[in-house]
Amino acid sequence: MALNQTTFILPVVTLLAGLLVFAAQDDKALPSVPVHDQHAPAPAPVPVPATQAAPDHLGEASQSNPVPAESLQLHVPTQISLPPPPPDPNEFRMSSEVELVLLDVAVRDANGGFVTGLKRENFHVFDNKVEQPIRVFAAQDAPVTVGLVVDNSGSVRPKKPEIVTAALTFVTQSNPKDEVFLVNFNDQVRFGLPEGVAFTDDRQLLRRGLLSNPAQGRTALYDALSTALHHLEKGRLDKKTLILISDGGDNSSDLNRGQIMKTAEQSLATIYTVGIFNAEDRDKNPGFLRSLARLTGGEYFQPENINHLVGVCEKIAKDIRNRYSVGFAPPASVGSRPHQVRVQVSDGSGHKLDARTRTHYTPTSSRTRSASR
Repeated sequence: MALNQTTFILPVVTLLAGLLVFAAQDDKALPSVPVHDQHAPAPAPVPVPATQAAPDHLGEASQSNPVPAESLQLHVPTQISLPPPPPDPNEFRMSSEVELVLLDVAVRDANGGFVTGLKRENFHVFDNKVEQPIRVFAAQDAPVTVGLVVDNSGSVRPKKPEIVTAALTFVTQSNPKDEVFLVNFNDQVRFGLPEGVAFTDDRQLLRRGLLSNPAQGRTALYDALSTALHHLEKGRLDKKTLILISDGGDNSSDLNRGQIMKTAEQSLATIYTVGIFNAEDRDKNPGFLRSLARLTGGEYFQPENINHLVGVCEKIAKDIRNRYSVGFAPPASVGSRPHQVRVQVSDGSGHKLDARTRTHYTPTSSRTRSASR
């Protein structure tokens, strides 16, 4: 009888143990959510130290009961505002907040060498002999808007290959960010770049433009300069320069010398002139080329022979890249008559320095030249 009771109790105990194990596993897999009395205060959360590892059973719960993908929502802003990039401290920038006259200044030592590294305090600007405070100063190789104005009249026909080579040498030696245009002239004035191309730095385009017109006909030099000066104002860069390669004579323009000198004076462009002529050339006019360069602060060159033309263009490119930008605000009542302007430079060592810039400027109500620093 005792044996039969033992046999009966063992299966019952085994069954109860299995139920307990199953319940324990079920509790671990599906944790119950406690129900709190709505009137009872909510239990305070238990802080978990940042360095304390998460309990193992949380990981097991995540693996045994993964959250459906469709229930996950990633909230991403539809618009992202990024701050603008910081300005380049070395970039020469202009604005239009103050009326200014911007001078392009080349400084040479007694031996004709370029003087670099000067500061604002080394410069003094005089407007009609009255010193003016310098409002703008920049000493860097800033890109320029530059126009090549090339004589294609019959008188330069034998020199045409050397002219093309020298003009392309100038482009090669210039700042790669320059914007360049080309004006060819004989008795007609034509832009050398393709239609729709106002400026370029493409040497092949410039080469084709220089070769596009045969050297023939008469010379409309003044009309060509007028066209180039007006096109120069369309450039996006503040420093503006013309390179004129010609014998200086004119026998076909509608404009006269006085008109083109006044236009050059009002433009504030720097003009370099290169005289290409022989002693026996009847149309040569080096006096005009010299006066135009002096008025605008450029330089006049007269190579001894055509083979020196490439060296002259290399020198012009170097001169442009070593000039200073100096700006001042003219007096309030400047009128509209031309003003004499002069720049003095001293490096404090007592060495003689030569500052070359334009000799005159004409105040205009529409002129605005300014810089942010």
